[in-house]
Amino acid sequence: MKYLDKLGFTKQEITEVENNTPEMMIAKLKEQQKLVTANILFLKELGVTNYKRVFINYYDMFLMDNSNFISIFNQYDRDDLIDKIQKDISVIEYL
Repeated sequence: MKYLDKLGFTKQEITEVENNTPEMMIAKLKEQQKLVTANILFLKELGVTNYKRVFINYYDMFLMDNSNFISIFNQYDRDDLIDKIQKDISVIEYL
């Protein structure tokens, strides 16, 4: 999961992901690192500053096809969505 450090994750955050994620999912996250990276970069570019918390808690959604991932977020008003995610990342479950 070394690629996460290039996306701004600290060693502690990477360890948190590794310790709290099933091994099968870690293997998929490693195997699909380009896809995961593209989805994380989309959130960063969208303006979600707590994207690391979103990833740590909802890592499985980052395995979603990039165009589908983007379309989910583009359904909502950007500023309103960012504000809601900043206040409570569990809003991700309802997208």
